[in-house]
Order: sequence, then structure tokens, then C-alpha cells
Amino acid sequence: MNLEYFHLIDRIARLSLDDRTITVEANVPEQSTIFEGHFPGYPLMPGVLLIEAMAQTSGWLLIALMKFQRMPFLAAVKEAKMRTFVTPGEKLTIDASIIHEGSGFTMTKANIMSGGKLACNATLTFRHVPFPNPELRGYMDVMAKRIGFPEQAMTDG
Repeated sequence: MNLEYFHLIDRIARLSLDDRTITVEANVPEQSTIFEGHFPGYPLMPGVLLIEAMAQTSGWLLIALMKFQRMPFLAAVKEAKMRTFVTPGEKLTIDASIIHEGSGFTMTKANIMSGGKLACNATLTFRHVPFPNPELRGYMDVMAKRIGFPEQAMTDG
């Protein structure tokens, strides 16, 4: 997890296109400038970054289901609940599944577990469009390899 660059997913642990689910892992760093102001003497992972981690997890699921032909962009966050604090050094397991699709939008249900307990959850809506430029597609290819995205999920063949 590289908070400074918003790379919040470390590894895809499981991806099932048939079940339309994904599980990823993320390790909250022990040290980060994020924690200097959130909060001094009591470092906590910001809730907006937890939501972003769920969005990235859901995004990778959508990219896989769309065979890497379209890019999902977060459009709405509903019913986000922060259920406990997430602190530096924790290992997170993030799950996402599709709950609705249609007209260029997809909704997912996502949750973050830490230490066997639910840390937060949300319903997320994404708009997906063809990749807007080759640079973004190339960047996503690099990131996919970095987190262990299954190569067979990157193309129609």
C-alpha cells in the first residue's frame, strides 16, 4: 500500500469472473506522512482512503469483467460505514461483488476486514467508459502486473 500515490491494493488474492467477486490484500504502512496529521499521537487510516481502497478493489473486478476494454470511475458512494479504526501495520482483506449493472454503470458491495473483523463497508457506483487515452491504459497494464492481476482476465482470448 503506497498511500502517497493512492496505490492502495497490494495483491489480488482471488478473482472469480463466474461469481463476479474479488478479494485483495493491502498492508497499511507503519509510517506515512498521511498519519502525521491524521492524527498526531494517534495515527488512523483516513476513512476516505478506506473508501478509495474499496473503490480500487471494485474497479479491478469491473476491469476484469469488461476484459480490460473499459475504465471504471467512481460515481457514487452510498451507505459507507466506518465500523472500527484502522491503524498503521494492519493487514486488510478487501472484498467486492457486483450487485447491479446497466446503462454504463455498475454497483458493487464492498467491505474491508481487519483481524477477522469488519472495519468498513459501502455500496459503490461506477461509470465505465472506453479508456480515454493510451497512457492510462498503459499505466493500468503496469499496475495490473504489479498486483498480480490474472493475465487471462486482461483480454478476450
